Amino acid sequence: MNPKRVLLVGGNFKPELTGIGKYNGEMIDWLSSNGMECSVITTYPYYPQWEVHPDYKSKSYWFKTEKIRSQEKADVNIYRCPHYVPSKPTGARRMLSDLTFFMSAFVQVFLSFFHKKYDYVIAVAPPFHVGFLALFYKLITGTPMVYHIQDLQIDAASELGMIRQGWLLKLMFKMEAFLLKKSDYVSSISYGMISRIKTKTDKEVIFFPNWVDSNELYPIYRTVGLKEKFGFNDNEKIVLYSGAIGEKQGLENILLAAGQMNELPVRFVICGSGPYKEKLQEMGERRGLTNVTFLPLQPKESFNDFLNAADLHLVLQKANANDLVMPSKLTGILAVGGAALVTAPVGSSLYNYISSYKIATLAEPEDLSALINGISKVLFDGSHTSTSQNAYRFADEFLNIDRIIPNFLSQISPAELGLHPGVRVARANVSRQHGSDTLHSQRV
Repeated sequence: MNPKRVLLVGGNFKPELTGIGKYNGEMIDWLSSNGMECSVITTYPYYPQWEVHPDYKSKSYWFKTEKIRSQEKADVNIYRCPHYVPSKPTGARRMLSDLTFFMSAFVQVFLSFFHKKYDYVIAVAPPFHVGFLALFYKLITGTPMVYHIQDLQIDAASELGMIRQGWLLKLMFKMEAFLLKKSDYVSSISYGMISRIKTKTDKEVIFFPNWVDSNELYPIYRTVGLKEKFGFNDNEKIVLYSGAIGEKQGLENILLAAGQMNELPVRFVICGSGPYKEKLQEMGERRGLTNVTFLPLQPKESFNDFLNAADLHLVLQKANANDLVMPSKLTGILAVGGAALVTAPVGSSLYNYISSYKIATLAEPEDLSALINGISKVLFDGSHTSTSQNAYRFADEFLNIDRIIPNFLSQISPAELGLHPGVRVARANVSRQHGSDTLHSQRV
């Protein structure tokens, strides 16, 4: 059977190391590795720094085509479209950024009509209105459309107060409802988000969670000297937040906790980029905190070591952000068997998800005393050992990319895609203990 052709339309793509761009890139890598011809309409990498990646900065910042070709993979054509990247992304500037990408990507979608027809078009939101680009392609070509929702952007903007104009929110919700109605398939990454989406449409919503590649992220059991590799002392307890640094996480509580725990051998590390990082650094300097370290995003080749060096991982969000987003950073933490402290209100889908499988420690969001108590409990009473073991087993069984993507494809017509659920062979998983590699394959 000839490889099927897939077009992905989304505002984020590799080499972005975090968030939606990471997952879009890994999905296309997987599809092309399994014989599909893939194309991507996206923009230049900018997230989470909100600055175009240095490798892509040039005077020719315009439409650009990249082609990935190898003996093991089918061709991947990446069409990069220019768009406005605000250095300080306020609500209004984010909307303008999304609009400029939509306009330039529309040009590229139009040009795609002069290429061989794609068999599937996948739109990944946010921005939510990329769905209209995929819908445009569907209406002209008859190609089935998948609308994959990584983040309920409009709900979050409304509930976090990022957009206050009622008429504008009403219009955006109507546009979203239209997209849900016209899509052939709708998918999302968490059951909480799926429940919210089902209040907007009668259409069945496919569970398509974010995944982890166990060949890249895995536990390291002999960690002597690992902290020193990143400039920390072995006798320090490392409490790590790694990811996008924005306002919806409530990261100022990390600094407040650090101030109250400054007599303990605990170092708080905030790693990443984002519009809120500068404010946090200024706050830390004003408070004279000496037990807080800010780091940039770590390169992919050392990221597994970096995650394994932490004694505790923080996954923080504000209370009203839960059930609207599923923290993508959690999958990597689980994959390395990390001890995680997650803030989620009782009864939320994130809370139920974690408590059901006992894969992390939970704390009430925006509650400083609960955060400090949770950190102390994990670091100093040793109660997290079984939780960390559960985390690794859960990631290995349920979050493996070689299970998740075939399962998703089986729900959007496996016969047409040439996939046969239940008989695909996963890539070898690797279990490493510093010098001892054990390979085993599995069927999914």
